[in-house]
Amino acid sequence: MNGFALRKFVAPEILFGKGALALAGRYARNLGGSKVFIATDAGVIASGWLDPVLESLEQEELDCTVFSDILPNPTASMVMKGARIFSDEGCDLILALGGGSPMDCAKAVGAVHANGRHVSEFVGVDRIPLPCPPVVCIPTTAGSAADVSQFSIIKNEGTKVKNAIVSKSIVPDVALVDPRTTLTMDRNLTAATGLDALTHAVEAYVSKASSDLTDLHALRAIRLVGEFLPKTLDDLSNIDYRNGMMLASLHAGLAFSNASLGVVHALSHSLGGLLDLPHGECNSLLLRWGVEANFSAAPDRYAAILEALGGSVSSPEPLPELLERLDALRAKAGIPGRLRELGLREEQLSLLAETGEHDPCMLTNPFLFGHDELEALLRNAY
Repeated sequence: MNGFALRKFVAPEILFGKGALALAGRYARNLGGSKVFIATDAGVIASGWLDPVLESLEQEELDCTVFSDILPNPTASMVMKGARIFSDEGCDLILALGGGSPMDCAKAVGAVHANGRHVSEFVGVDRIPLPCPPVVCIPTTAGSAADVSQFSIIKNEGTKVKNAIVSKSIVPDVALVDPRTTLTMDRNLTAATGLDALTHAVEAYVSKASSDLTDLHALRAIRLVGEFLPKTLDDLSNIDYRNGMMLASLHAGLAFSNASLGVVHALSHSLGGLLDLPHGECNSLLLRWGVEANFSAAPDRYAAILEALGGSVSSPEPLPELLERLDALRAKAGIPGRLRELGLREEQLSLLAETGEHDPCMLTNPFLFGHDELEALLRNAY
């Protein structure tokens, strides 16, 4: 948070707005692609977003292969299968189309192909030695921001832990951000991804690695979510509201990719991996508890977050109002309020605390949590 500290800021080339999707072929060609590896999933294909991408590639006379065996919470085996197909098909460029799962998987496929190693060897910070093939991302949800981040979250099937790969080597080359792609999201997905974007922004703003550059994006994202998420949930077909949420996701992604995250994401990775739950839903539930536990370590920062959400600027005790606003957003979204509602057993809390304690996101959390403090946070949320 020191404005004089040395900070870096990495980001892809970004095209935002109506029509960005149709430029897939042109950018694949500009990046030197001749055979494109398309990473997507069955839901995106059913929604109809693959067809215009294929047409765009055909216009540029580019060949492609489609890898759609990607499920929510992508696993190491999915990544390794994708990397084998990439090599066997002679691909030279990756195009990720979808939400966080296809984009995370696609970025990890590139790292595996370039380095000839198992994806598990890249877990942690800056552990990808060689640069990846060119990557173009087209997000179809407004929340993960994997299209602009240096994060890839991959689940270990054996341990059921979602591991974070953090490296500038997997920052995409181009993000084609077309808000129209989010019009096919249902209300539940819209809610979960929207609160995921809010969590990204909040944790980036209070991160120990935040800076003036990331603060601009984090606060803008918080304001946009506060304004547009309730409106979008009431009118899913309104493109102006969808545009606001896609912009919120983009700003939040630029913030957290460069400032990193905190305790909410550390525990969400553990929770989502253990119970195979959607990442946004986990973040949505844990956010208010993370804010409450962290507040004393960054009270001025949380006061600024409250103001960005439309709260009182001069409140002598901002925490209760901030928690009230976060609870109201979650209630509006229809997200469960307690861990027990997700099917978690009380005896699993200690395991979640143990895995969360070793997540890379804990390194930048403003409060230094030990195992006991993490378990106490989870018990409060239970």
